[in-house]
Amino acid sequence: MNEMTKIETTLKDWETDQEVRWCPGCGDYAILKAVQRTLPQIGADPSNTVFVSGIGCSSRFPYYIESYGFHTIHGRAPAFATGIKLANPELDVWLVTGDGDGMSIGGNHTMHILRRNLDCQILLFNNEIYGLTKGQYSPTSRQGTSSPSSPLGSVDRPASPCAFALGSGARFVARGFDVSKNLPDVLKAAHAHRGAAFIEIFQNCIVYNKDRFDDFAAAKGVEDQQLWLENGAPMLFAGGTKGIAVDIETLKLKIVDVVDSNWQASGVAVHDVTNRGTAYKLIALRQTPKFREFPMALGVIFDDPRSS
Repeated sequence: MNEMTKIETTLKDWETDQEVRWCPGCGDYAILKAVQRTLPQIGADPSNTVFVSGIGCSSRFPYYIESYGFHTIHGRAPAFATGIKLANPELDVWLVTGDGDGMSIGGNHTMHILRRNLDCQILLFNNEIYGLTKGQYSPTSRQGTSSPSSPLGSVDRPASPCAFALGSGARFVARGFDVSKNLPDVLKAAHAHRGAAFIEIFQNCIVYNKDRFDDFAAAKGVEDQQLWLENGAPMLFAGGTKGIAVDIETLKLKIVDVVDSNWQASGVAVHDVTNRGTAYKLIALRQTPKFREFPMALGVIFDDPRSS
């Protein structure tokens, strides 16, 4: 993010008088609160902040943030955000999109804003379904997903937003999920990055794809299914009893047991956010049947300020 004058605000300063019109229990509520909590912490100025969105449930976001906002057209939010930032470089630009808006009709625009490294924060809400148009399968839906547009189950392989972002040249790639207490920290890290910062946020669509992410993002009992990454820290999970190591023969990631907290002896790898090759491997964990036994990699996966 470019240098800006920090001011003191509260969460209330970022709330609008608009009725929030998402389904009761929608994960978007939690994401909205996480963003509204984060903005005061980074010293953001409502008069210098703009939220841009396309079309979809997530794209109602600008109505609920007390700042400048632009609810644009389907898939084209990156193009509008690019114009806004080029015309007003001092603005703090946030782009909100979804797995359909950002990965289907807007996939080419998402690719180019990442490739050009426009200084903005891109939040992609991934619920693996088209919610606004009543539950059709999306580019990120898992194979076999039954929906109005795939009544016998989808046959397409799902796209990975984070892998897409890395392949498009993104310099910052992170993951979180809607109700995570760590989401504000991920948002702050994205804002601190100079250049395009991409965050995939897993979001529960309670009507059309309920509890899709409960295997790793449920409220309780799934801590051993989450790998929260921290630069310079060992990649530990399951309360520190397991870790991620590199197989020296295949160069693939593997799970190892950690005895008596001695992660060094177990060969647990230390996370390096500037390593693009490792980032690709971390993104793949739990995303394909071959890596299903691994935890989901969350937090800042890749951040290389040297290339921004």
